[in-house]
Amino acid sequence: MNDHGDEPDAIRRFWGRLGLPGLVDVHTHFMPERVLDKVWEYFDALGPLTGGLEWPITYREAEAERAEILRGFGVRAFTAMLYPHKPGMARWLNGWAADFARRTPDCLHTATLFPEPGVEAYVREAVAAGARVFKAHVQVGAYDPADDLFRPAWGVLAEAGVPVVIHCGSGPAPGKHTGPGPIARVLAEHPRLRLIVAHMGMPEYEEFLDLAERYREVRLDTTMAFTDFAERLAPFPRRALPRLADAGDRILLGSDFPNIPYPYADQLLALERLGLGDAWLRAVCHDNAAELFGL
Repeated sequence: MNDHGDEPDAIRRFWGRLGLPGLVDVHTHFMPERVLDKVWEYFDALGPLTGGLEWPITYREAEAERAEILRGFGVRAFTAMLYPHKPGMARWLNGWAADFARRTPDCLHTATLFPEPGVEAYVREAVAAGARVFKAHVQVGAYDPADDLFRPAWGVLAEAGVPVVIHCGSGPAPGKHTGPGPIARVLAEHPRLRLIVAHMGMPEYEEFLDLAERYREVRLDTTMAFTDFAERLAPFPRRALPRLADAGDRILLGSDFPNIPYPYADQLLALERLGLGDAWLRAVCHDNAAELFGL
């Protein structure tokens, strides 16, 4: 295992000072090894969806070691954000994720979906098997979330109250169906759908805050937002900080671990630097997700 120095101690001091029992991270990636290898190859090659940015993977350890790193940081619960980029992948990924959740009790059982025939059936199967959170990636999947093929699946998830972490913002590089418009059409039809917008909707932060203010079940995760790395790419507008403070009950900690080009602690320090107070940090780093997932 690589030596990450005193980072675990620094992270534990962070949440210990807040009086928390640990962290809950709703945006971490675990997936089949050959799939993750392909993801890492894409980042290494500066693929177009990375925005052409240098993106060294900080936590390039084996699966079991990565889980232990999170535990060392005091992450009480995390996710296995995995996603298909073509038809026929989602059901297979869901089978892998169900097995991973069985052997990793601190991972929230994660599933995924794609607009294809049969999506409603395998989403129902995953929910029945205990999936607690879904992942959708509009940018990588290159699909319209308002595609008619998705409609029954969104209905199933809205009815079941299972949250969906969705990358639908246009960062780090825009896609054909990214941005607030397509997902707003989904919410207009399924207003009770529990969407967690990844990366705070980067770079369309304010437009996604609009959706969170309009729909009670829309939440935002902090993944990469506010870090020095993200601020160079897509700075969060300072004028929106009061809105961020007001939405504090629906902001959730996300990190993108292990696929981040900086130490995990950078995300936490970036949140602290916002100056929104300890109560806001406690809610974001633990309590909101603990309530949502019944931890």
